[in-house]
Amino acid sequence: EERLVESGGGLVQPGGSLRLSCVASGFTFSSYWMYWVRQAPGKGLEWVSSTSPGSSVRNYADSVQGRFTISRDNAKNTLYLQMNSLKPEDTAVYYCARDRAGSGRGQGTQVTVSS
Repeated sequence: EERLVESGGGLVQPGGSLRLSCVASGFTFSSYWMYWVRQAPGKGLEWVSSTSPGSSVRNYADSVQGRFTISRDNAKNTLYLQMNSLKPEDTAVYYCARDRAGSGRGQGTQVTVSS
């Protein structure tokens, strides 16, 4: 059974940082592009970032470019999202997923940016 488990969210002040993790199981993690998507209160899923299997290609939404960094450790079947300079508009449930539409995503981890 394919499974994705996100963690690392929390409450942080504007300008702060968080590092999200996503542990994958049930499929060959190292062979697939992986994605972070998010869902803000009352809104639809939004693609945030994606990385190729070997990390040679990393893409970011304009809204997070320069502040977020996606990475992966294929030996640990783990995807990461380092989030710096957080803004209130980054408040959302963050999911790792198998595609931009959020397929196969886990339960998500809540990120709240507020003073």
